[in-house]
Amino acid sequence: MNKLLLLEDDESLIDGLKYSLEKNGFVLDVANTVQEAREKLKGRIFYDLLLLDVTLPDGTGFSLCEEIRRAGEETPIIFLTAADEETNIIRGLDCGGDDYITKPFKLGELCSRIRALLRRSTRTKKETDGKLISGNLLIDQMKGKVFLGGETLNLTTAEYRLLCLLVSHTGQILTRNAILDALWDGSGNFVDDNTLSVYIRRLREKVEENPSEPKQLLTVRGLGYRWEEAL
Repeated sequence: MNKLLLLEDDESLIDGLKYSLEKNGFVLDVANTVQEAREKLKGRIFYDLLLLDVTLPDGTGFSLCEEIRRAGEETPIIFLTAADEETNIIRGLDCGGDDYITKPFKLGELCSRIRALLRRSTRTKKETDGKLISGNLLIDQMKGKVFLGGETLNLTTAEYRLLCLLVSHTGQILTRNAILDALWDGSGNFVDDNTLSVYIRRLREKVEENPSEPKQLLTVRGLGYRWEEAL
């Protein structure tokens, strides 16, 4: 599930957005002021996309966007604008915004815009830096190395390939058969179902703080496995 941060001070709009976005499978965090948004962005929580209102009691979404971009962050940003004035649209895009939507807007259109940006962002990250990040886990696919909390993680080739597959599909359930097909081309010559269970257990011992109570590499009973984003 993708985690979004909404910067908005209109409580009636917040309630509607929260209901609609969560119903569509997103996790929504809310900030009512620019300062509150700054604090949330400084924390350990990672956001997949930001929804920024333009006018807030203590500043503007434009200024926050500029701060984010100066810090080198490439998180997708959609501006929620009260009017479709050309100057506002241009300013939002010039300061680093990726898209804008004019109030009042249809919630279905907003969800479509969010999904499109998330797809583009994921594809761009994979194409440009070859890195997968989940909490304090970093997979550098260009170098074939994995770092946990800044320390190199020693994995076998099979464990490395399995971890890359899971993290690149964060939040999605991967069936055991789908994993075998993706990693071993479905031939069945290199690994069987029991061996996959062994690899899963070994991975948990290396990446989970408490392997007996995993928080990221989860078993979905009767289906397969799912990698959850670290909070």
